Amino acid sequence: MGRPATRPARLRDGFYIEVRNPGQTGIRLRRDTKEQMMMAAEEYAKTKEVIILGEVKNDKWLED
Repeated sequence: MGRPATRPARLRDGFYIEVRNPGQTGIRLRRDTKEQMMMAAEEYAKTKEVIILGEVKNDKWLED
């Protein structure tokens, strides 16, 4: 075991979706382009609950 992190983790630039089973916590997935994110969202939506979170640039969420 080691020391716990003192800073929050930084998010990489890209487009994020959250994938989860209904009623549970999910994981965030990052894609480089909006088209790749939309394709991943369609694929995961067949079996999971998908929430589109948006775009991150320089560790900040961009508003659409």
